[in-house]
Amino acid sequence: MSLTNSKTVLARRARLPIHFVVTLALTASSFAADIQPGNCARAAGYSENNRGFSMLVMQNGKTVFEHYANGGGADMRCKIFSGTKSFWGIAALCAVRDGLIRLDDLVSDTITEWKNDPRRSHITIRQLLNQTDGIEPAPHLHSDSIRDRDAVAIQLPLVAPPGAAFAYGPSHLQIFNELLRRKLNGKSTTSYIQENVLSPLGLTSLEFKKDGRGNPLPASGFELTAREWARFGELLLGRGNYNGKQIVPSTLLNQAFVGSGANPSYGLTLWLNRQAPNAREIDYEKEIDLKWQRARWGGICVSRAAPSDMVVALGSNYQRLFVIPSMNALIVRQGMSAKFSDAYFLRLVLGR
Repeated sequence: MSLTNSKTVLARRARLPIHFVVTLALTASSFAADIQPGNCARAAGYSENNRGFSMLVMQNGKTVFEHYANGGGADMRCKIFSGTKSFWGIAALCAVRDGLIRLDDLVSDTITEWKNDPRRSHITIRQLLNQTDGIEPAPHLHSDSIRDRDAVAIQLPLVAPPGAAFAYGPSHLQIFNELLRRKLNGKSTTSYIQENVLSPLGLTSLEFKKDGRGNPLPASGFELTAREWARFGELLLGRGNYNGKQIVPSTLLNQAFVGSGANPSYGLTLWLNRQAPNAREIDYEKEIDLKWQRARWGGICVSRAAPSDMVVALGSNYQRLFVIPSMNALIVRQGMSAKFSDAYFLRLVLGR
């Protein structure tokens, strides 16, 4: 596809501001080079020195580099923590595809307990998915002792007007889980994501970290090998198509790559590098660990060296799936908690 046609398609399908589309197209042209195994090896050395144990790089559908440290192997599954969220984001888009929901529907149309609340009644499904609904983040929802996470989540207080702030935490997807459960009329949300997302990706036997009522924790819980997680990246690179099956329409998938006014670096359960290259590189995990009122999401990026169309599924302890559409490439990094720099790691991989 020509650069001109690429601009037209991106503008028409994603409905992004034209200045961003032009920037994205120009960025794509400057990052067309192949990823080199030697650069990957240097990045793997850095990762391993910082308690990394898995690294996988794919480009144009082929494995460029694969490395496992400390006696590990390709069959070793690892907790991806908040990387789990992005699978539920795709499940939400499948629900849009199936006509169950629309992204800008009011949550209160389904969770009717909110109907008469002057602020909750204005929250949209999109705001749940990009974590700008104003609901308390509620990290305590990760606890195994809570019998019904959905019931707790829908009763959480608002801490900001809907759309005004980004407050990262498990509450938003937990509320979405309850909304989807009601829309499914008796079918479980775990069955829905298994049928529409996980099974098409060939992912089986995943743990959902269920509570006493059988509600999954969409914010965390999955354990995947590097190769398994890479399948999710291939889905994004395929514009919603994996292995010949269109799981999500490409025009709909583009919605996942659009940030909010409160946080331009977070789409629908995916982190974005869209403010690069003229932005400040930060450690996203450290920013997330701050109280939400102190976090600053304007003018920042994961890496100035990476294209601005890069999206990231991010989990604690520096579990990472980097997906770069303009290079038709993905990078998986898994490890244990240690000092680590996404920006430096990506510079090594990309030879920049």
